[in-house]
Amino acid sequence: TLNVFLIYAVGFIARPIGAAIFGHYGDRIGRKATLIATLLLMGVATFLIGFVPTYSSIGIWGAVLLVVLRFIQGAGVGGEWGGSVLLSMEWGHRGRRGFWASWPQFGVPVGLVLANGALYIMSKIAGQEGFATWGWRVPFYFSILLVAVGLYVRLRVFETPLFQRLLDEKKIESAPVAEVIRRNWKEILQSAFLRLSEQAPFYLFTAYIFTYAVTPGPLKQTRDFILLALTCGAVLSFVSIPLFGYLSDRLGRKRVYMAGVVAMGIWGFVYFGLLDTKAAGLIFLAIFLSLIPHDAQYGPQAALIAESYTGRLRYSGASLGYQLASVFAGGPAPIIATLLFAGGVIPGTSIKVTGYHTSLAIAWYIAICAVISFIAVATVKERSKQDISLEYDEQPAAQPVGAGMRPTQQPT
Repeated sequence: TLNVFLIYAVGFIARPIGAAIFGHYGDRIGRKATLIATLLLMGVATFLIGFVPTYSSIGIWGAVLLVVLRFIQGAGVGGEWGGSVLLSMEWGHRGRRGFWASWPQFGVPVGLVLANGALYIMSKIAGQEGFATWGWRVPFYFSILLVAVGLYVRLRVFETPLFQRLLDEKKIESAPVAEVIRRNWKEILQSAFLRLSEQAPFYLFTAYIFTYAVTPGPLKQTRDFILLALTCGAVLSFVSIPLFGYLSDRLGRKRVYMAGVVAMGIWGFVYFGLLDTKAAGLIFLAIFLSLIPHDAQYGPQAALIAESYTGRLRYSGASLGYQLASVFAGGPAPIIATLLFAGGVIPGTSIKVTGYHTSLAIAWYIAICAVISFIAVATVKERSKQDISLEYDEQPAAQPVGAGMRPTQQPT
């Protein structure tokens, strides 16, 4: 299990690298062109995973090739998020940036539904043995159709007005990644740490759950049952993610996000408490509702992070901050949960960990992530009402209270 999660984590390690590379070009040549490049890189790597030869064909080189493709795929993902969010947000209405920026986030539950649906269908068509030998490859073959649709759409969108103005006014940074690290290192760290309570639990709820719940795991459930519950929960996210994005426009990004962080810190204990009853109905309920506290953060998250950076550095800064969390929260989460519960040797070392053999250890892990994220969000500047079409160093200075007002009464 740990080896599987380790290969899974390779793609996450590549994400900050992709964020730096494509963040540079996103702030240099534009959001649109960079998004086309990330889509092709990510899409082709995903498609080719379906053709990786078996171990019996080329031995260890099959695993090496899979790791390389996962790394390339992860690099593409690393540059993808920032561009898609900026394309939506910078085209969106000023008072609805949270709502519009939440739509790229909407792709996560859509992807879950498509992926889980494909796995379920292929497991039924191919059977357990057939799925293990060839059935798992079929969804990767069909992924090229999604790439074609995405490419068609992106070739027809226009560059955002904000970036076009930067081009026209010759305000493009020559080295945006270096500049944003120099100027906004604090915001990059804030962006990364505020994601802990969203990123780590998400991969526990969508990846580790199969280790914990499916036979021979402690809950002894079938894979199909868990897939069904998770897919239904992802459908619920179709509504909750844009809803929380909308609420962040009305109530403020920080207020909505912090409520989601607190909810997640509590939910970890409720979630595993329901799972550990081993009652099928309560297990289904826990998985079905598991993404709601995640969505309360994920909905306003895109705007909250992107608004932390001025326009000419936004692609680089937002991408770096967002994807750094993938390295120390997303990828390692299933590995950490496995070690906390069952123990084992830490990958890449000879250190053996004795597991606690209780889900409370994992719930406390989620709670600690929530505490760190709460502190990070508390230090972020609220910019939901700020005009992002202007560079932040061009914003008019705030006047003192009462400045420019006439006295209502002559002094006596």
